[in-house]
Amino acid sequence: MCIVNTPVYDGRMTTEPDRSRVRFPDLSSRAYEHPADRGALVAMRSLRGFDTLLRKMSGLFNERSLRLHYLSSAVRVGETQFRDVYQDVVDAAHILDVERPELYVVQDPQPRAMAIGTDKPFIVVTTGLFDLLDAEERRFAVGHEVGHILSGHAVYRTLLLMLTRLALRVAWIPLGYVGLRAIVFALEEWQRKSELSADRAGLLSSQDPDAAKRSLMKMAGGSRLAEMDIDAFLQQAREYDAGEDARDGVIKLMSLMGRTHPQAVVRLAELDRWAASGEYSRILAGDYPRRSGDRDASISQEVRNAAKSYQESWSRTSDPLISSLRDIVNGVGDAGGKLFDNITNRMRRPNDGGGE
Repeated sequence: MCIVNTPVYDGRMTTEPDRSRVRFPDLSSRAYEHPADRGALVAMRSLRGFDTLLRKMSGLFNERSLRLHYLSSAVRVGETQFRDVYQDVVDAAHILDVERPELYVVQDPQPRAMAIGTDKPFIVVTTGLFDLLDAEERRFAVGHEVGHILSGHAVYRTLLLMLTRLALRVAWIPLGYVGLRAIVFALEEWQRKSELSADRAGLLSSQDPDAAKRSLMKMAGGSRLAEMDIDAFLQQAREYDAGEDARDGVIKLMSLMGRTHPQAVVRLAELDRWAASGEYSRILAGDYPRRSGDRDASISQEVRNAAKSYQESWSRTSDPLISSLRDIVNGVGDAGGKLFDNITNRMRRPNDGGGE
């Protein structure tokens, strides 16, 4: 693995990307996506015209209005505005090998960041997040959002937003609402897994596991990092995972209703586990799937991987409720893979008629 020497800076701003970190040419988002996220994305990408349909449904003017809103009410980072953040975007786009997105800083004390848009996504970072994180932690946060863009998460979040709004409109119809609520709950679960994927992208961009963990700890406990301890925080994650009895499992499931992000302790524990699993090191060494091979990705295999991921996480957990439900998902992966194979084969099958 060859790493180019770090350039010597003379105090002036540079828009050249950071060459000291490993770059991933032609990186496929499949390299870092959580199996549950990846399985859903590979399946949806394979459906002919699905992305186009969602983009049309999201509304061209809605995206234009959002960009105009931030153009008029936020600060667009560049060589003369928030130069350090601009450099973070340049670096993240270079490392993950994507087109550099625009980034806006908006006045808001809540520490948040988001990637918005479908045709030309851009990033919005609040002053609360900018003030909370140091330079290394901020690289992780910016890389997280660039990872969302590389995965195309914004396109599929549009579906979640539309279905959520529709569920509210038909709430007065009991059966209709229950059916839609079940779909929305499944999409919310996917979005929570997409956040775990973006955390991995943030780590690949920053290549600083300690800074990534500090960033997630600060999102939970604020800026007083000296008052926090990473090992104690991971112990919190283990305690949350275990629970005392089945009632805790029910409470945790209920708390996920309407929630699009995993809890901070869960995110940190998952990122720590992924970094220690060997996958992170393999990607750093250049062993990762390329975008040029995305069309050949097996939907059935990715769905099986997603089911296997849930089974493994349920095997690790000490939660009494989950432990009692483990056997229910046996065979789900194979069944789901066969189902998606049948659907996509029909979608890809050429017309049988004699017309052109």
